Amino acid sequence: MVTASQVKDLREKTGAGMMDCKKVLTETDGDMEKAIELLRERGIAKAAKKSGRVAAEGLVEAYVSENGKVGAVVEINSETDFVAKNEEFKNFVMNVAKQVVEKNPKDVNELLEQDSIEIPGKTVNEVLVEKIATIGENMNIRRFARFEAEGLVEKYIHGDGKIAVLVNMKKGTKEVAKDVCMQIAAARPEYLNEASVPAERIEKEKEILKAQTMNEGKPEAIAEKIVEGRIGKFFSEICLVDQAFVKDPNKKVSQLLKETDSELVEFARFEKGEGIEKKEENFAEEVMNQLKK
Repeated sequence: MVTASQVKDLREKTGAGMMDCKKVLTETDGDMEKAIELLRERGIAKAAKKSGRVAAEGLVEAYVSENGKVGAVVEINSETDFVAKNEEFKNFVMNVAKQVVEKNPKDVNELLEQDSIEIPGKTVNEVLVEKIATIGENMNIRRFARFEAEGLVEKYIHGDGKIAVLVNMKKGTKEVAKDVCMQIAAARPEYLNEASVPAERIEKEKEILKAQTMNEGKPEAIAEKIVEGRIGKFFSEICLVDQAFVKDPNKKVSQLLKETDSELVEFARFEKGEGIEKKEENFAEEVMNQLKK
């Protein structure tokens, strides 16, 4: 049986109408991914953002070494947005970013076990536990990315720690690198170029586009040709170099890089709470339950 919360969730992810959401959820036995695909095939919804609804609190932060050759971006989550404004928490997040740059851990588990650069003699995990006790909220180091550049590493922070971007440039100036960072923050590319998009992702998109086209009444043979034309729009949305440059929409990012003799190797874009759905609390109900105990 399809629940109201499932319908609400699907509507938020796709922008489709309530009845359309309920119908496809019923047809797919509540399978969210299949329901999204079905809505897209029928032309009712656009591509759903895989990240889902951003709801977790905390901060994303980035740090680049003084020589501009090594950089890291981190996400540390907390229970409320009040903590994100706490100076002690902010310093901790920045120190973790510095830790990643200086100590090069292979993953979060190794990072937690390392000696802390913030408080010598304690591990990063021990410092984290102390912060939890001091600040009074549960926190966790969720993820990080680290780049070492042949050319330079550049960062960009947006919205007081809501979005953090890190780029690794083989060639190019700080000015171009900063423009690319802002492009990534604004346009949310998933991949660097077409070659980096997994084959299965492309095939799935082609299947959806073909179903959309045939639902428009086009014969299968013609639909396949139309799909080859429409797949370019897909790449222009998810591939950084194929996107229109936000500062000058008449040129693509690839043109910007060519004109400035720049070369981008890789990038990371962290958005606070990306992919985490915060539990909806009913505080009145919670107080009543406490009173009944």
